[in-house]
Amino acid sequence: MPSTCLITGATGFVGGHLAEAAKGRGWAVRALARPGSDTALLDRLGVEVCRGDLGDAGAVGKAVEGAEFVFHCAAKVGDRGPVEEYRAANVEALRVLLDAVKARPLGRFVHMSSLGVYAARHHHGTDEGEPLPDRHIDGYTQTKVESERLALQYQREHGVPVVVLRPGFVYGPRDRTVMPKLVRRLAAGQVHYLGGDRRVLNTIYVGNLVEAVFLAAKNPKAVGQVYNLTDGEPVTRQRFFEAVCGGLDLPLPHQRLPRWLAALVVRVLYRQGVWATRRGRPALLPPARYKFMVLNLDFSIDKARRELEYRPRYTFDQGMAETVAWYKQNAKER
Repeated sequence: MPSTCLITGATGFVGGHLAEAAKGRGWAVRALARPGSDTALLDRLGVEVCRGDLGDAGAVGKAVEGAEFVFHCAAKVGDRGPVEEYRAANVEALRVLLDAVKARPLGRFVHMSSLGVYAARHHHGTDEGEPLPDRHIDGYTQTKVESERLALQYQREHGVPVVVLRPGFVYGPRDRTVMPKLVRRLAAGQVHYLGGDRRVLNTIYVGNLVEAVFLAAKNPKAVGQVYNLTDGEPVTRQRFFEAVCGGLDLPLPHQRLPRWLAALVVRVLYRQGVWATRRGRPALLPPARYKFMVLNLDFSIDKARRELEYRPRYTFDQGMAETVAWYKQNAKER
């Protein structure tokens, strides 16, 4: 008998790839999708679509019935807006899902978190033992910390077999949000190095992330654990932007200000950005963009390598080649 899984967020970037991979493995796949959301890809894959909101206990109860695995990819993502809106989507809706499965014989509950839960500072090999801040820079990262704590609480108190995955910046084909915005800004010459071009990003190709999900789903050592996930190789901002710009024939970013002056300006803009973001106001440099453009984001994946036997199948160059090729083929849809 094939395994049966429920995927939340399956109409999104990561969830869609996960649904495709699960079907490719012969799994029976079910998706909980909001009314009106585009399920064309899921329909083509033969995914069973349950219409309903994640905050609706009745709809969630029906969706989890008979599922052996739950892959929770749904989340409200962004760098502005009231924290209460993020909390409703990322914490309280998760609570509804956890309540629905806590008394069921579940094989695994894989909770998709983010490396964004760590403090907004330079990281050099930071591992899962790093304490998380109680107060974060924006509604998204704040509630991702809260959602992790909630999921692990249900593991301890109710025996839900939770695994928490913390991927970095996910890229790949079918990303219709982050990469298109970045490409438009690059094309318009609006991306400039702010002294961080030689610092590394926490990139992970979506294909590597999907493989990690299945490793976490099948390994009994993973229950109750948290894992950092990246491509496992250093990718500087310069290398990342050169790969995008070279593949799409876009102008390269450059360093406009001397590094010492850029560092001073960035500190001022960061403080203004945090202040504005917490109040729901426009920021000249949103904290999330500050992290992406300035900070060194090197995280250790040794625990995932050791316990999950995670070995990234795709190198950064291979993943970016796939990403650029898809983007070129689908340029008219951007």
